Amino acid sequence: MPVIEVQDLRKAYGGRRVVDGVSFTVDEGEIFGILGPNGAGKTTTVECIEGLRTPDAGLVRVAGLDPVARHEEVTRLLGVQLQQSELQPKLTVGEALDLYASLYERPADWRVLVERLGLEGQLRTRFGKLSGGQQQRLFIALALVGNPRAVVLDELTTGLDPRARRETWALIEDIRAGGVAVVLVTHFMEEAQRLCDRIAVIDSGQLTALDTPAGLIGRTATPRTVAFAADTPLERAELLALPGALTVTTQDGQTIVTGTDATVDAFVSLLARHAVTARGLRITDATLDDAYLDLTGTDQS
Repeated sequence: MPVIEVQDLRKAYGGRRVVDGVSFTVDEGEIFGILGPNGAGKTTTVECIEGLRTPDAGLVRVAGLDPVARHEEVTRLLGVQLQQSELQPKLTVGEALDLYASLYERPADWRVLVERLGLEGQLRTRFGKLSGGQQQRLFIALALVGNPRAVVLDELTTGLDPRARRETWALIEDIRAGGVAVVLVTHFMEEAQRLCDRIAVIDSGQLTALDTPAGLIGRTATPRTVAFAADTPLERAELLALPGALTVTTQDGQTIVTGTDATVDAFVSLLARHAVTARGLRITDATLDDAYLDLTGTDQS
């Protein structure tokens, strides 16, 4: 049985349907990403999973439980890091972690979380004195302190510097390795591509795609690009004759060829056949950014 199950979820505000028939499941030990433009229905979807909103129609289950009807039980199984959260300003980091840990029968060792999230130097710091990034790391720790079966992370690394972001990614991968299901709502394409096993793309309240990152990227029409400089020039006509080749241009002393995977493979063979050394060779693949743009027509980077 999936840890999280959503079937034909529907929710409207003031007659405007913001979630319109969304369905997906999240399995144990899976990092499941949710992407979409602002206002697409992502937050409403996860709030229904968290039991913070009641669906108008459809089914939502967390470990087989209705998160609204059995909210107290679900809160013991589901950790949540909301997009916007606050604590009492005078509460210290250590006090907050002690308080949250006391609410669970078998809490995690929050000292391990604190060390991994780089908060060990802030245990005596009041919440109101923390930077935005430190507050974000604290909320991640609070979402994990209950040893949940599943965790929802909404804008996981917003406000974190690049090093803290990568350390947090490593923590989430460790959590997944322990069998916890992770729902990750993010605007960072690199984060989604790095972490997620599968991704749901929601646009205008509807599920427009559900696939692995590689599967989504494989759908994009964005060509692969080869850029290089060579002491021995290659004929433009020969480059255009490569399988799948679309364009051949020259810019700043480099030749740029666009095409498909077949183009790249044939290009490498062409270099070997002519014994040409390509200097500054750069091969650019399509990315999740490209796939996202194709699916939604908006830029989320």
